[in-house]
Amino acid sequence: MTYLHANERRFIDELKDYLRLPTISAQAEHASDMVAGARWVADHCRAMGLQAEVCPTPGHPVVLANTPRRPGKRPRVLIYGHYDVQPPDPLEGWESPPFEPRVVGGRLFARGASDNKGQHFAHLKAVEAYLRTGTELPCDLTFVIEGEEEVGSAHLPEVLRRRRAELTCDCVVISDTGMPSLKLPALTYALRGIAALEIKVTGPNRDLHSGIYGGSVANPAMVLSQLLAGLVNQQGRVTVPGFYAKVKALSAFERRQMGRLPHQDAAYRRFLGSPALFGERGYTSEERRTARPTLEINGLTSGYQGEGSKTIVPSWASAKLTLRLVPDQSPASIVRLMKAHLRRICPPTVRLEVKAGHGAEPYWVSPEGPLAAAALAALRRGFGREPVLIREGGSIPIVVGFRKILRAESLLLGLALPDANAHSPNESFHLEAFSGGMRMSAHLWAELGQTLARRPASSAS
Repeated sequence: MTYLHANERRFIDELKDYLRLPTISAQAEHASDMVAGARWVADHCRAMGLQAEVCPTPGHPVVLANTPRRPGKRPRVLIYGHYDVQPPDPLEGWESPPFEPRVVGGRLFARGASDNKGQHFAHLKAVEAYLRTGTELPCDLTFVIEGEEEVGSAHLPEVLRRRRAELTCDCVVISDTGMPSLKLPALTYALRGIAALEIKVTGPNRDLHSGIYGGSVANPAMVLSQLLAGLVNQQGRVTVPGFYAKVKALSAFERRQMGRLPHQDAAYRRFLGSPALFGERGYTSEERRTARPTLEINGLTSGYQGEGSKTIVPSWASAKLTLRLVPDQSPASIVRLMKAHLRRICPPTVRLEVKAGHGAEPYWVSPEGPLAAAALAALRRGFGREPVLIREGGSIPIVVGFRKILRAESLLLGLALPDANAHSPNESFHLEAFSGGMRMSAHLWAELGQTLARRPASSAS
């Protein structure tokens, strides 16, 4: 811990260098930045004393980095992170340029600060402390840091399959979620899945003068609005038949755990800046945002958007949707239900297209096993606070891949605070979370090493 404290200022400067790289995986013009980002990570790992390589894929590269292997059978842990980031738009919402990191009020502001560069960097620095001080690591560690998490991790599963022999592990550690506050470090035991769709309705073969033609043809923007408005009712329930058929109900234990969290609807509403809260009847706001399925409209496009008016009937209208899923829903089955329902309710006055986008299965793992106990102990020691068990509303597509391909469960030890603004302007990472995360990580290898040494690898889940 002395090494971590003594070098923290340098670590922050290094993290700033990392954050200056605009590694935006969703935009083709940043392809060279993605390559530079992967090389930066690999070079940094080598400078720490890890064995690192950049593994090409048909998309963006994956970085694999190993601690020096020691003789004998030892516990093996994989640490996952991603160097790609969300686009910074809207740029006018940023108080400073998104790729010019700055520290204000104990927070480091930049795109990717909390999602996910800062979080996995805390693990890298904890490992550096072991290597630089000559302290033996209780586990063999492998970092897998990819460049496509923000676009669905399309190519990482193939890397895992191709390199399975060397990536087989007893468990996976991921810091890409959050914690309720600095006083409440958390182990996340469940994630929602996701299914993305794009809907397009087309009417006339061109935009029409609304005065001459309006009233004689269906307006695609109006039709699409009516379709979308009917997908969720006033009670917050998705109306698609069969949508809730496979939803695993919350247990009494889970609802008690959520009840421990210091959530207040009034403060939550003020934080969001919303006039009032809304959600599925019969559930708390915390349950709605983390443990219940949802349907959200992410974007709407149609007609004229420029200054002033343009009196047209637009030729087409489109919308991007995502559905957050919970155990035991599957993206493929939900997409089938959505397509069938939309075709059933779409009027014959327009042509309907529904395209499926990326998807990820929901994730749930028991919060009461020995690996969870080891993680909770490391959180307690790293932050000096009693940790909590939480569910997260977001999705990390690859956790199900780790389970299916490597047969390893994941420990989700998030370091981002609720106001980190991930995916939004002014994203930030609290420096106390960074330092606590490094301490937690340093303790975690000892806790996991002891736990895994007592268990056969086949039962490490």
